[in-house]
Amino acid sequence: MDTKEILKKVRKIEIKTRRLSDHIFSGEYHTSFKGRGMTFSEVRQYQYGDDVRAIDWNVTARYNEPFVKVFEEERELTMMLMVDISGSESFGTKNQLKRDMITEIAATLAFSATQNNDKIGLLLFSDQIELFIPPKKGKSHVLRIIRELIEFESKSKKTDLSQALKYLSSVLKKKAIVFLISDFMVKDYEHTLKIASKRHDVTGIRVFDQREESIPNIGIVNMIDAETGETILVDTTSKKVRMDYEKYYRENVNYFKDIFSKCGAGTISSRVDESYVTKLLGYFKARN
Repeated sequence: MDTKEILKKVRKIEIKTRRLSDHIFSGEYHTSFKGRGMTFSEVRQYQYGDDVRAIDWNVTARYNEPFVKVFEEERELTMMLMVDISGSESFGTKNQLKRDMITEIAATLAFSATQNNDKIGLLLFSDQIELFIPPKKGKSHVLRIIRELIEFESKSKKTDLSQALKYLSSVLKKKAIVFLISDFMVKDYEHTLKIASKRHDVTGIRVFDQREESIPNIGIVNMIDAETGETILVDTTSKKVRMDYEKYYRENVNYFKDIFSKCGAGTISSRVDESYVTKLLGYFKARN
């Protein structure tokens, strides 16, 4: 993909996702993820209905009329987008690949954070750390993140969520809002998720294709493992083969839901042919 084509795709995603962020998500995001506390802003004259506990007695005594202290939320937060770019994310049987939807979701969240003057960082991973962009503010920074999501090619096709979470805990010492976006077709990340969730506000966003849920009966076919590159001959006429695959898929999904819940982290699941807008809004409102 040449530079002109990449910039065109960046612009297209910016227009779509920024509109969503401006008109839908920024308010919901703001109320869902609170700042670090309240900080003193100013004093003003007492008005009927004000909390008497907020009266500034020193200023009141000086002017011989009641004044109250005004506090505002110390808003600035850090959002970290952790995005799985392993081989399985390049799968899709509908209008878009899983990676396309993941890019849109990440861009929408990034612009929502920008609207609230928060910092945004990016961590791309496979079974290794592919790219880390430290959290910063600003539109140009967000556009760089979108560009990396579109054009970055992973060195490895495999997945290791545990490794990514371990790296997150080592580089982010202060509390952050973390969105971990993947198809979660792996296990064995409970320990590192538990550590990350104690320090950060973690949400797992599972993006999947309907064809991953089950194998149709289409005869004997060659199938390629997107993460290992291995080609195997699969007899889809076998009921046992189809049932074993569905069991494997369901076990991964249940592990994702159970482990995130156990660690006190949130979850969202969105199929590529569903509206991720509805899923995100529903999640934000449920948090409120």
